[in-house]
Amino acid sequence: MAVEIIMPKLGVDMQEGEIIEWKKQEGDSVNEGDILLEIMSDKTNMELEAEESGILLKITRAAGEVVPVTEVIGYIGAEGEVINDKEEAPKADAEQASADLQAAGLEVPSSAAAGAAAERPALADDEYDIIVVGGGPAGYYAAIRGAQLGGKIAIIEKSEYGGTCLNVGCIPTKTYLKNAEILDGLKEAAGRGINLASTNYSIDMDKTVDFKNSVVKKLTGGVASLLKANKVTMFNGLGQVNPDKTVSIGSTTIKGRSIILATGSKVSRINIPGIDSRLVLTSDDILDLKEIPKSLAVMGGGVVGIELGLVWASYGVDVTVIEMADRIIPAMDKEVSLELQKILAKKGMKIKTSVGVSEIIEADNQLTLKLNDGSEVVAEKALLSIGRVPQMNGLEKLELEMEGNRIKVNDYQETSVPGIYAPGDVNGRKMLAHAAYRMGEVAAENALSGNVRKANLKYTPAAVYTHPEVAMVGITEEQAREQYGSVLVGRSSFTGNGRAIASGEAEGFVKVIADSKYHEILGIHIIGPSAAELANEASTIMEAELTVDDVAQSIHGHPTFSENMYEAIMDVLGEAIHNPPKRR
Repeated sequence: MAVEIIMPKLGVDMQEGEIIEWKKQEGDSVNEGDILLEIMSDKTNMELEAEESGILLKITRAAGEVVPVTEVIGYIGAEGEVINDKEEAPKADAEQASADLQAAGLEVPSSAAAGAAAERPALADDEYDIIVVGGGPAGYYAAIRGAQLGGKIAIIEKSEYGGTCLNVGCIPTKTYLKNAEILDGLKEAAGRGINLASTNYSIDMDKTVDFKNSVVKKLTGGVASLLKANKVTMFNGLGQVNPDKTVSIGSTTIKGRSIILATGSKVSRINIPGIDSRLVLTSDDILDLKEIPKSLAVMGGGVVGIELGLVWASYGVDVTVIEMADRIIPAMDKEVSLELQKILAKKGMKIKTSVGVSEIIEADNQLTLKLNDGSEVVAEKALLSIGRVPQMNGLEKLELEMEGNRIKVNDYQETSVPGIYAPGDVNGRKMLAHAAYRMGEVAAENALSGNVRKANLKYTPAAVYTHPEVAMVGITEEQAREQYGSVLVGRSSFTGNGRAIASGEAEGFVKVIADSKYHEILGIHIIGPSAAELANEASTIMEAELTVDDVAQSIHGHPTFSENMYEAIMDVLGEAIHNPPKRR
């Protein structure tokens, strides 16, 4: 079926654009990413890329024409396909609006999906519109979204609702990181004129673990309550999914018109001698540790390893991080990564990069980690934190197309088997809870209403909840230079931010990368106070396709941490008031 080419909306105020020149002509072969045409709005010129491969079947608006945004200007399809758009039967208003939004790459409103859902035929007692396998972020979002749209939904969870995030990931880790932040505050109190009666303190790990468990219980219980309130049928146990779209939970078998596989992920392991020692803990295990070791070796300098390493370092533990890449958090912008490494070293963490563990020896209740550069690290405990891999238990009978150990899905979150969807960690696209939320709700809408909505994960924020925090949206400076060649970079340090100075959190900076031709924002990288919160604004700015020039017209409140992001964006143009003039 032919794909429409539409006049894009380049900014919030853009209403129309002028076609300057078509770079491809009718009958030309087109590959995804090829430049189709050049357009001009009131603010900028832009080259429009093909979103699909095929043949440019038809050009409906010629060079020189001024076209309203979202109007069709051409079609790409299969060779020989006939386009007869003028004779197409008129659609109902809601259906037409839905089609226009899809053509523009925008999300279809829930009412469109709900309308389609209302037309489904009746179900048998043991049959469901959707069976969701897994009650983590992708799963419970999918189940509730399906119920909101009028579907009869079942969800199966083998342990606790909330998945990795609520039980052994985001939430318990952040509970502990708050402890680390409080301890930092105690150390800084005297310098702020707060004289504590005693500077001595101790860590009661029983209470620490109990408090963490109470937070987890409150949130997991909340998820279960939401599912019940939305009349989702809940099953407990391992769901064995069959090719005929039935799912067996013990002796009970239910059938679904569609299946959503949201089985999540599990801790990744490495096969080296000594890895099975009782003193080697996973990120799951260490969250229930009630004894503070004198020393901890962290295998892996990614997000989990760095966050948990900082927690234990704040408790006075001698922490050594071992990372195979040339820096910690290697997915982050290099400049930000190196700044974090420097700050953590000041906090007492030892960091070894460009080295791996080749063997672990346990003797006298301690470990010796032999590294592949010939050196050794001795510690009472070790944390294995080298990432997570998709959880495939219960999916063995399905013949799904895979990408390595991940289930392959399209942008609609559908697998190679029609009617079976796989959002979240199990597809490995973005192993983040908030990305799983979006993928889950998109999968539910598509499962009920046909493939009407794509999951756009391009501007998903990512964060590391250290102190200071680190966050990013978009691509790094290295990636931008690789892809675009010439780019503009703006920076603003928190050392000049009034709120940061007043809060005693003036470490770090904001860095903005923009395309030099159109001033499109390609990446925003933050190390500093409330970085994870600021990243949400960055994501919204980039999702809305605001340019540097658009953001320059906004006003940020004072004094706020977010002013620093505004300053960094203005620095892209060389117009940051609180930065020294850029050298020409």
